[in-house]
Amino acid sequence: MPRPAKHHPERGDARTRLLEAARDVIRAKGFAATSVDDLCKAAGVTKGAFFHHFETKEALGVAAAAYWAETTSAFFANAPYHRLDDPLDRLFGYVDFRKAIIDGDPAEFTCLVGTMTQEVYGSHPAIRDACAASIFGHAATLEPDIAAAMAARGIAADWTPASLARHTQAVLQGAFILAKATGGREDALDSVDHLKRYLTLLFSQPRSKGNPHDGR
Repeated sequence: MPRPAKHHPERGDARTRLLEAARDVIRAKGFAATSVDDLCKAAGVTKGAFFHHFETKEALGVAAAAYWAETTSAFFANAPYHRLDDPLDRLFGYVDFRKAIIDGDPAEFTCLVGTMTQEVYGSHPAIRDACAASIFGHAATLEPDIAAAMAARGIAADWTPASLARHTQAVLQGAFILAKATGGREDALDSVDHLKRYLTLLFSQPRSKGNPHDGR
């Protein structure tokens, strides 16, 4: 879940500054390539301050994932799509909002927890679990609107609001990988457009739970 990057960490306490630095530097360089020295330099703090707040780099990674979840939750909670009346319009509005913030360099719009998950899923399970909590927690915020849209349109499907919410995140994380692979945003934007087309088709007519091919 991207949040617009801040090239200069907020001038708060040392811990906050390190977390802000981790958000930006790890998205640009990756977790493995980011050193404690890199983080201290970006945050404007000493190594002593780093180890006062984080026993290890892994501990910083776990805290950064939690901080990402906290700050992006506030970012999305204030997004304009929540003010739309129809739940399907809110879902489409969410996708439009995600597309609108794919802007600038990939390090500015890609996802911190997605980046770390790809690197550390086997080597740092504590970071992996913290990243999973962030990704799945964000996906869960879409479930009420998906469920309400299904009910409003009489859709009884062989998929669930939770599975569709997680699929949206799979598409978005894949879009970020394409952006990193190409160094630009065009393929990522195309992926989000395809996601919206898929959702439009999915909700275009009710499908019977007993026969998933009904209405096709």
